[in-house]
Amino acid sequence: MELIDLAMIWALIIGFGIVMYVLMDGFDLGQGILFPFAPDEDARDVMMNSVAPVWDGNETWLILGGAGLLAAFPLVYSVFLPALYIGVFLMLTGLIFRGIAFEFRFKARTSKYLWNWAFAGGSIVASFAQGVVVGNYIQGFNVENGVFVGGAFDWLTPFTVFTGIGLLAGYALLGSTWLIMKSEGYIQDWAYKITLPLLAAVLAVFGIISIWTPFVNPDVWDRWFSNIQIIWVLPAMTAFFAWVLFRSVQKRQDGMPFVATMGIFVFTFLGLVASKWPYVVPPDYTIYDASSAWESQLFLLLGLLFVIPVVLGYTAWTYWVFRGKVKAGVGYH
Repeated sequence: MELIDLAMIWALIIGFGIVMYVLMDGFDLGQGILFPFAPDEDARDVMMNSVAPVWDGNETWLILGGAGLLAAFPLVYSVFLPALYIGVFLMLTGLIFRGIAFEFRFKARTSKYLWNWAFAGGSIVASFAQGVVVGNYIQGFNVENGVFVGGAFDWLTPFTVFTGIGLLAGYALLGSTWLIMKSEGYIQDWAYKITLPLLAAVLAVFGIISIWTPFVNPDVWDRWFSNIQIIWVLPAMTAFFAWVLFRSVQKRQDGMPFVATMGIFVFTFLGLVASKWPYVVPPDYTIYDASSAWESQLFLLLGLLFVIPVVLGYTAWTYWVFRGKVKAGVGYH
């Protein structure tokens, strides 16, 4: 019973970390995805300056979630890394390129365009790779006796490519609504202009994935239609926040579009969890099968209970210090 309780607590903590990373680094990656389409170089400066003070802190959640996953559910690592090695490598490469671009773009003169492409390319590759990972989680892994026995390119299928494209659209939507909140003038007008087409693209992709998923994993169909009174609250809430986003853009509100987009992501994530719970290595291994020793979970959990409030505290403080609009020609570098 103790192990089950700890496994549940760890699952909630890791799920919280994943949501925090997706929301906080999503709009950050979204700036890079939108970078090639920005009106001019001043707009790109504003886009990068809007996330420059917070981008490295946002990725703390990726590290925290990854470390917690290794500590609490080592079977996940022993399956996911061999199955997704190339995809994870691409994600890390993209994050490295965009991190370097943050530091060098503001100092470059003749080579600034190269760092623009490094920032955009790194963001696109990292986002697409994360979407592919989500697609692989949905379709499941070829596992025997706790060991991945599939091929090196099992992660690359039409379904996972589509989920990768879907996450690109989702992060771009987070990026445009963040820019609405942080910019002004013609840059904000451009962000308003692209937000509704991006919302339409995200809803279309989510709809196609929802229809496609039962054909990839039939268990999802049973899960959704055997609990129709309860589980369908999640897509209903997603649709509600999509409507709120639509109305707030029409009314040209500053902060509500970003809040509504976060709501779309939260309830979409909860819908994904509801589709697979309690399988952490689908289709066969639950969080209890994948758990580490009870003593290991308890020891690391005690330390994490001190770390998470600190991370939340300095994250909130950073966003408070750098609140408000970002103006062209004024940056943090």
